[in-house]
Amino acid sequence: MVREGSSIDKALAVLEAIAEHHRVTDIAAATGVSKSTVHRILQSLVEWGFARADGSGGYEPGPRILTLAGKVMSRFDPSRQASAALRALHERTGYTTHFGIRGGDEAVYVEKLEGRRPYQMPSRVGMSLRLHSTAIGKAVLAELDDDEVRAIAARTGLARLTGATLTDVGELLAHLGKVRELGYAMDDEENEPGIRCVGAAVFDHTGRVLGGISISTLAMDMEREALEELAPVVVAAARDVSLALGAPTGALTR
Repeated sequence: MVREGSSIDKALAVLEAIAEHHRVTDIAAATGVSKSTVHRILQSLVEWGFARADGSGGYEPGPRILTLAGKVMSRFDPSRQASAALRALHERTGYTTHFGIRGGDEAVYVEKLEGRRPYQMPSRVGMSLRLHSTAIGKAVLAELDDDEVRAIAARTGLARLTGATLTDVGELLAHLGKVRELGYAMDDEENEPGIRCVGAAVFDHTGRVLGGISISTLAMDMEREALEELAPVVVAAARDVSLALGAPTGALTR
């Protein structure tokens, strides 16, 4: 619903509504804008190319929306869009903060904020990370169906990196079930000895999993239970990052 009297808000609400609704009556119901106003706005959108008649009395998005979207996406930088939420997480926890984006059977760090501890994590922007052994990776895998996880496992081989690494696909799938229930993933010295992380998935504008964020620390600096207590903070930050990337709120409810 839009604020009464705001013509710009009404026009934007109608523009957004035609992505899901075609009839004037349905658009009016979805936006709270009167049918006469909706019709007038639609006529302007048609003239501008942002809407077009569908030939059956309804309307659909016009070609200019695709043109504009293409221009915007060509300049879209996920790490820049996520910057405020990542910095807020970093400031609140003081631990090294990562943002990783999935690329096929792995993920890549696109942002790293070093923690305030007297040590540095052995990670860097541009470094690839395995999905089965990292907090970000497992958060991503938990958003995929089991068949896709099995296919990834078959291609990558689930290499053993430490004594705690999950290398059996059945055990991994069972573990991912718990990740789905909790809404976050832990890396308890599974990727590198002596390092613990907690991470949560990040979603893009389509509602699909894009990657994840995490905070990391040395195991000797924080027990697993204490790090788990920070999980809700990471989950909240992941939600903020997802919203900054345009994720629909429906994709963020578990």
